[in-house]
Amino acid sequence: MSSIKPKADIKIAVNTRYLREQSEPEAQRYAFAYTIEITNCSEQVVTLLNRHWRITDDNNRVEEVRGDGVIGQQPVIHPGQSFHYTSGAIIGTEFGTMDGSYEMLGADGIRFKANIPPFLLSRPHTVH
Repeated sequence: MSSIKPKADIKIAVNTRYLREQSEPEAQRYAFAYTIEITNCSEQVVTLLNRHWRITDDNNRVEEVRGDGVIGQQPVIHPGQSFHYTSGAIIGTEFGTMDGSYEMLGADGIRFKANIPPFLLSRPHTVH
């Protein structure tokens, strides 16, 4: 497999929330939702092909998730436009982090990586 270089013209913003109703702290089950906004700041149409996530709990247990697209889609994002989606993660501790990347395909036929910066998963009022 060839090395896919990262590109800076895709911006990724993340918003997270704790899902109290789906969590069971006594069973060490903490559920979180995350909403991702992917903005195409390039001058060409791009397609999101694959995702790779690293989900790390506060015990340094790492789960890696790889798959086609996101939420069953391989969205096509035009220049200046954004794609939003919401998904979730369950970890065994009150705190955790997620990071990863999307493999993208430009209209020029070149594949590239859009890095997802690390973000925090945390119950409300537990991090100052």
